[in-house]
Amino acid sequence: MKTINKRYRIVYCVPSLYIPGGVERVLTLKANYFAENYGYEIIIVLTDGKDKPNAYPLSPAIKVINLDINFEELWNCSFVKKVVLYLKKQYLYKKRLTKLLLDLRPDITDSLLRREINFLTKVPDGSKKIGELHVSKNNFRTYKDVEANFVKNVFSRYWISMVIPSLRRLDKFVVLTEQDKSAWIELNNVIAIPNPVSFDVIETSPLKRKRVLSVGRYDYVKGFDMLLKAWAIVEKENSDWELAIYGAGNREPYERIIDELGIDRSRCVLNGNTAAIQKEYLDSSLFVISSRFEGLSMAMLEALSFGLPVVSFECPCGPRDVITDGKNGKLVPREDVSKLAEAMISLINRPDEIVRMGELAHKRADDFKIEVIADRWKQLFEELIG
Repeated sequence: MKTINKRYRIVYCVPSLYIPGGVERVLTLKANYFAENYGYEIIIVLTDGKDKPNAYPLSPAIKVINLDINFEELWNCSFVKKVVLYLKKQYLYKKRLTKLLLDLRPDITDSLLRREINFLTKVPDGSKKIGELHVSKNNFRTYKDVEANFVKNVFSRYWISMVIPSLRRLDKFVVLTEQDKSAWIELNNVIAIPNPVSFDVIETSPLKRKRVLSVGRYDYVKGFDMLLKAWAIVEKENSDWELAIYGAGNREPYERIIDELGIDRSRCVLNGNTAAIQKEYLDSSLFVISSRFEGLSMAMLEALSFGLPVVSFECPCGPRDVITDGKNGKLVPREDVSKLAEAMISLINRPDEIVRMGELAHKRADDFKIEVIADRWKQLFEELIG
C-alpha cells in the first residue's frame, strides 16, 4: 500500500543561494528532494543576492522570496558604520520576515542559524521552529587561530552566550554529528542528522592510479599546511605516488610551503576548483582529511561514495562519526603530522588493504544517500507536527 505523505509548508531562511558553498548545496539538494518526492511546499527566504543566479539547480516547484535586505553591504564598511547599518538592516529584516511568516503561516520554519535566529522563535506564526548548524560548536561564530585576537575572542564568547537562549526556544536544534550533539551541554533539544552525499555515484574508483587526493578551500581550518608537511615525509618513501589538492581560495601560502619543504612539484599539485570533481575521485586511490576541525566534511562523504579509503585527523567533528579505524579508513590523532604520514605510507605499501577498505568505504556511503537522510528529516517533521 502506497504511503501518502502529508503536504507540509516549510520555510527555509538562508542569506543567499548564489554562493557555491556547502550550505547552499545541501539546502538545494534537500529542498529539491522534499518538493519532488514528498510533495512538500518549499519556500526559501533570502536576504541577499537579489537577481543573482542560483549556484545549484533548484526545482521549479520551489518558491524563492528575496527580502532584499542586502547585509552584504556591511562587508566594505568601517566598524562604526557597520554597527549602525547592521542595526538598521536587522530591524528591517525582522519586520519583513515576521510579516511574511504571519502571511504564509508555514508548518515549519527552518533557520540556517544566521541573523534571524535571535528573533525567529518569537514570531507568533504558529510554525514549529528548527535551527540547523552546518559547522561544529567549536567553529560556530569563532575565529580561526591565525586571525584571532583578544577583542574578537571576547566578542565570540559573548555572542555564543547570547544565542543560547534562542537555541533553547527552538523546537529542535539539528547538528551534523553525534560528537557535536554531545558538545551542546546547555541544550536538551538537540538531535543529529548528517548531510547527504551530493552525488549519485554510478561507478567507483578502480583504485589503480597511485594518487592521494584532498579537497577543500585553501584555508587555515582545512590544515593543508599540515598535509604538505606529512606529504614531504610520504614522498621520500614513495617516489611513484602523487598528491593532488583541489579547492577555492588563495594557494600562494601553500605554494611557499611546498618550496620551503623541498617537495617535488611534479608530484604535488595545488589545483583550483573544478566542475568535474567526480573525475578526480575516480582517478585517485586514497583520500586525506587534514582539517583542524569540521562540521561534517562533504568531501569525505563524496570520497567514500566513490570507494576511496579515508585517512583523517580525528578532528572535531565528523571523522569519528563516519570512519571506523582500520575498516573504511584510518583515524590518527588530531594535528599529528607524523602519524598522518605514517597512516598514508601504511596504506600505500598495502594496495590490497586499499581495495578492502575501499569496498567498505563505498558501503558506508550508503548511509548518507539523500533518500536515507531525507527520511530522517521526514520523521522529524512528523514528530513535531503530528
